Amino acid sequence: MLDPELLERITARRAELDELEEQLAKQLAEVRAERDELAVAERVLERMSEQLADERASAEPIPGQVGGRAVMLIPHHTSCLEETALPPDYQRILAAVRQAAGPVMARQVGDALGIDVSVRAKLEPLRGKLVRLVDRGWLRKLPDGRFTTRL
Repeated sequence: MLDPELLERITARRAELDELEEQLAKQLAEVRAERDELAVAERVLERMSEQLADERASAEPIPGQVGGRAVMLIPHHTSCLEETALPPDYQRILAAVRQAAGPVMARQVGDALGIDVSVRAKLEPLRGKLVRLVDRGWLRKLPDGRFTTRL
């Protein structure tokens, strides 16, 4: 005949092991679910990094064609885009506006750049570049026609 005390201890131990197995199965399921979530997060991060790299690359100035001539397009100003993305003459214009004591007229920028502002044919292209910088968010144009840096 079997010892009832020993049989009770075996039954109790079996119950403990069944409970432990249930806890471990639950933990294993949680670990697997978290691993799956991490794999998804990793794929999303990779895609976002690729998209960000593509956006940064596309934010750089792109040479275009106008009238059969190669021209440099002026990119829109963004927080991650630096002035070095602009062609050199636009960088000089920005520097001249920035170095001024306050808002400046196109003539003052021309003087600072050494352009003969008495000749309208030389001043108007400069004014066009200033307006283009305003349109792209690099400069701000005041109601009185003066130009200043963005705040």
